[in-house]
Amino acid sequence: MALPAWLSTVNPVWLALIATCFTWGVTALGAAMVFLFKTVDRRVLDAMLGFAAGVMIAASFWSLLAPAIDMAKESGNSGWFQAAAGFLLGGLFVAAIDKVLPHLHLGLPKSQAEGIKTQWQRSILLVMAITLHNLPEGLAVGVAFGALGSGQSAATLGAAVALAIGIGLQNFPEGMAVSIPLRREGFART
Repeated sequence: MALPAWLSTVNPVWLALIATCFTWGVTALGAAMVFLFKTVDRRVLDAMLGFAAGVMIAASFWSLLAPAIDMAKESGNSGWFQAAAGFLLGGLFVAAIDKVLPHLHLGLPKSQAEGIKTQWQRSILLVMAITLHNLPEGLAVGVAFGALGSGQSAATLGAAVALAIGIGLQNFPEGMAVSIPLRREGFART
């Protein structure tokens, strides 16, 4: 299916904003399942999260890593080295933030919060964990659409849109995975 022609005339900054709003909306839709279900079978949730992980790996490779290799080759470099270095630096960045930023994973007591020790409330620590996860996703969408704006020939509108859709697809089960356990632990639906 081809993308609408008018989409290529929209400024990439606006496209990134629209794509980010889309991914947020799908997360909210997944979280809204708390209004329909108080619990979800663990096996179903595990399968949904596994699907989400597969979608993210595929979207990350086809929409970010492969174009990065192509762009490096176009500029006369070996291709894989710059992409691999960026990949490793990105992983180290997320790992460092995970160690520093105070956050709490669902189902754990506040005493098992990770990162710098703080007196923050449990709900704030959970929000920080979600923020930690969403930061790289937002960066990925921004980079994909930003590459369009910079005129990189390896960057395509289709790849950027596919990445946003992939992130949105994996955000639905993540929204459920966050909201339903919170509801089960006694947090209000609103």
